[in-house]
Amino acid sequence: MKKLFLSFLTAAILFNSGCQSKSQSVTDSKSTDSTQTEESVQTGKTASGKQDASPVDVSKVRVADAKTILERPQVPILCYHQVRNWKPTDGKVGKDYIVEIENFKNHIKMLVDSGYNTILPDQLYAYLNEGKALPKKPIMLTFDDTDLDQYTIVNPLLKKYGYKAVYFIMTVSIGKKGKFVDYMSADQIKQLSDEGNVIGSHTYDHKNFKKYEGKDWEEQLDKPTKKLEQITGKKIDYFAYPFGLWNAEGIPQLKKRGFKMAFALADKRDPNEPLYTVRRIIASGYWSPKTLHNAIVKSF
Repeated sequence: MKKLFLSFLTAAILFNSGCQSKSQSVTDSKSTDSTQTEESVQTGKTASGKQDASPVDVSKVRVADAKTILERPQVPILCYHQVRNWKPTDGKVGKDYIVEIENFKNHIKMLVDSGYNTILPDQLYAYLNEGKALPKKPIMLTFDDTDLDQYTIVNPLLKKYGYKAVYFIMTVSIGKKGKFVDYMSADQIKQLSDEGNVIGSHTYDHKNFKKYEGKDWEEQLDKPTKKLEQITGKKIDYFAYPFGLWNAEGIPQLKKRGFKMAFALADKRDPNEPLYTVRRIIASGYWSPKTLHNAIVKSF
C-alpha cells in the first residue's frame, strides 16, 4: 500500500461519490421493491417473552428461488460507519457518515423503546430462504470499515441492551492508526466475534467491487477472508460491497468462494440474485431518532 493510503482512507470513503447519500436511502420507496410493514414478520420469541437466539445451522438451509425470496417482507438493516463527535474539519458530506455519540445512543434507545429486536445474518438467511420465524420487529445493525469507535463506543452500548451486530472488516486497516480515525485490532475483532456478534468481509482496502479483475479476486476476497477466519476461528459467510456498489458479473465469484449473502446499500435488489444484493440504508449523522424511525418504516 502507499504510505499515505491509511491517512486518507476514511476521507476517501466518506467523500467518494459511489457512496449512497441519505436522501437516496429514504427515497427508495416501497413501490420499487417487495416490502411490507415492520410488524409483518412472525415472532420467534419464547414463552418467557425473551428473544429466541437459538443458533441457526445454515448448512441445512435450502436455498429458495429468487421469486420466493423477493416476496418475503424485507427486514430493516442499518449501516453505520463512524460513531464520534463531529470535528471542525468534517465536511458536510462526511457528517452524513459520522453519527455523534449522544445521537447514536439516542438512535439505539429509540430502537429499544420501539420494540426492535436485533437479528444476525444466519437468521436472515434462514428466514429469506425457508421462512423461518424471526423475533417481532426484527432489525439488523451493521458497521463498516473497522473503525475503533465501533469497539469502544458501539459495542458496550449494544451489550447494555442485549443487542448484537455485524461488523464488516476491511483488513488493510486492522490495528492501524490513521490521520482521521484509528482502527480495531485483531484481538478486538476476535472479542466481538466471541461475544456473539458476526464478523463479515469488507475487502482488503475498499476497492470498488465493480472494477475487480485478475488478481483482485484473490487480494480483495480470498486473502481478507482467510485472515478474518484466522482471527475469529470461524467461517466467514457474509460480505459487504465497498460503497454499496456491485455488478451481476461479480456475484458468481462470491458464490464460488462460499459467501451466502452479500450486502449492498439502498439500491433495488437484483431480481435474479436477491441474496447477494441485500438492501441496507445508511443511518445518517444528521438524523434524529424520529427521522431514523421514519426512514426505517419508509425504506422497508
